[in-house]
Amino acid sequence: MKGKLYLAVGSSVALVLAGGLVSGGAVHAASDSRVMAVGSTALQPLAVQAAEMFGEKHAGVNVVVQGGGSGAGLSQVGKGGVTIGNSDIFASQKDGVDAKKLKDHKVAVVGIAPVVNDDIKVKSLTMDQLRDIFSGKITNWKDVGGQDEKIVLINRAQGSGTRFTFEHEVMNGEDTKTAQEQDDNGAVQKIVSKTPGAISYLAFSYTSGPNAKGLRTLSIDKVSPTDKNVRSNKWQIWAYEHMYTVKKTDKNTKAYIKFVQSSAMKKTIKKLGYIPVSDMNVVKSADGDVKKSK
Repeated sequence: MKGKLYLAVGSSVALVLAGGLVSGGAVHAASDSRVMAVGSTALQPLAVQAAEMFGEKHAGVNVVVQGGGSGAGLSQVGKGGVTIGNSDIFASQKDGVDAKKLKDHKVAVVGIAPVVNDDIKVKSLTMDQLRDIFSGKITNWKDVGGQDEKIVLINRAQGSGTRFTFEHEVMNGEDTKTAQEQDDNGAVQKIVSKTPGAISYLAFSYTSGPNAKGLRTLSIDKVSPTDKNVRSNKWQIWAYEHMYTVKKTDKNTKAYIKFVQSSAMKKTIKKLGYIPVSDMNVVKSADGDVKKSK
């Protein structure tokens, strides 16, 4: 079943800018020497690292990486405000975007996992239990084998591709309970790690490393959230990381995307917690259909 992502406009923050350029939250049309990539925060760590590496090889070309969520990225690239719209979802899944006018460049695959504060004793949930927690039917950890402690839901904001993927794969059409919402993966990571009883979900690229201290992932139906299980679709909560452009984009944008997709980036992609598209044993369509790779 194909869904639609509705955009909720929020703040975006420039993270890393190759060539030393510094930018605020405003988005402006890119000049020929500036590549502007806006959108998915799940893709940000990779886009940022690639910008730094690309900048070392292409003096005079500035790659600006900003967040804001997949919805913002798709909306902005569709309007011509930026050169790249970073997204965890297909453009056809975003309401108000003419996907036929955009070109899809898949650069990686990202898994998404439920995460909890590490005070929680539960290590695995069934899919039904996870759905019931996020719909508000289950409100205490004791009801799923944990301690007597209130469940604190942390959600992503509307417009988040990570949220769209999680709801599409987990909620089975049910609405999520109203809860505090965060604009990006980094904020969720920080809050869950410091909030007893908290549960949310994160891209794999945010579930390890020093900033992930204080939280851990949960298995679903005794399946662990690992790259191996994503590659086979045994772990079904995953998405492509897309870099969308207009059909005819500038040479610097083309060069940056080609660099991200190159074999030289494969090691970096894995190191940052993503999966190279070429390593997948399955392919997924915009409708959610999964088939074995040829």
